[in-house]
Amino acid sequence: MSVTENNVSEAMREGVVIPATSRAERFTSYDVEAFEVPGGREENWRFTPMKRLRGLHDGSAAASGSATVDADAAPELKIETVGRDDERLGAAGVPSDRIAAQAYSSFTEATVITVPKETKTSKPSTVKITGPGEGKVAYGHVQVRAEQFSEAVIVLDHTGSGTYADNVEFVIGDSANVTVVSVQDWADDAVHVSEQHLKLGRDASLKHIVITLGGDLVRVSPTATFADKGGDVEMLGLYFADSGQHQEHRLFVDHAVPNCKSRVMYKGALQGDDAHTVWVGDVLIRAAAEATDTYELNRNLVLTPGARADSIPNLEIETGEIEGAGHASATGRFDDEQLFYLQSRGIGEDAARRLVVRGFFHEILVKIGVPEVRERLEAAIEAELEAVGV
Repeated sequence: MSVTENNVSEAMREGVVIPATSRAERFTSYDVEAFEVPGGREENWRFTPMKRLRGLHDGSAAASGSATVDADAAPELKIETVGRDDERLGAAGVPSDRIAAQAYSSFTEATVITVPKETKTSKPSTVKITGPGEGKVAYGHVQVRAEQFSEAVIVLDHTGSGTYADNVEFVIGDSANVTVVSVQDWADDAVHVSEQHLKLGRDASLKHIVITLGGDLVRVSPTATFADKGGDVEMLGLYFADSGQHQEHRLFVDHAVPNCKSRVMYKGALQGDDAHTVWVGDVLIRAAAEATDTYELNRNLVLTPGARADSIPNLEIETGEIEGAGHASATGRFDDEQLFYLQSRGIGEDAARRLVVRGFFHEILVKIGVPEVRERLEAAIEAELEAVGV
């Protein structure tokens, strides 16, 4: 055991939170046993309620069911069910934690969605992933491949019950332009841990939207990397946590090549006792990534006492030759001035509060390019507010 490993083990025995190292040193592997079983004190796990993971993190959660995958796709798409030996799998990234490695080692078949070269799809496509059922465990793998100069909008809609861990890959070819929406609208009992890998080719554009509404515990970790110059990624997120729910979003944008752009904006609201949201946004600009342009933003609105939001933006810069870089984070309750302004114009307090929440999410909602998804979200937000009389 090395000196560093010995120090880490000693720190864990003493109950010390292990500090984060540079994201440039992040360890990745397909091998489950290459990762130590997390105890909950590591930086990557310290906000996650480990007991509620139902054994996904320590190998005790053996697969006992399977998720179902159904598609309502544009006719231009090619959708395949493939085995573990398909050489395309893993092209977008390698698992960076034990659960992701477990999911990669445990799935039996994967879904590969391909947008052919120089094709613009005629309509948005929805791929519905339904959990294995209450009390059951499943592992999955989905890969979206957009070939050169293609355009598409794809929705991954997660619903149902059970415990589910997966890896999702987005391989965006040169000059492709893709919007993907990952919706987590699970039943109240569900646990979902997902690592999402985004890899952009030369001059590729990807709008990646994460929407989290349901589930007992949901943890989504998107990682964006650039294969060549000119990549442009926009990572958007909207989440709404109720009493007892844990929703965690951990993002990593790795700028390793020049002339790429990233924008991150996540907004969340939470209400009820023990509602907990976690947002961690890491951006790394490596020494070779000159002319990088990046900014990340997280905003949280706490609607009732007893709810907690944690927000941690991190920015590492290894070169001074950049276009721009910044981050911002804020968590607060209702803006009294906004409420006063609305009430002074004859709007009742309850209606005024709803208008404030709708306005808070509006900036994200208008960026969702799928009307059906946007309308569904607006209805879900309204239902959440009615539940507590906001």
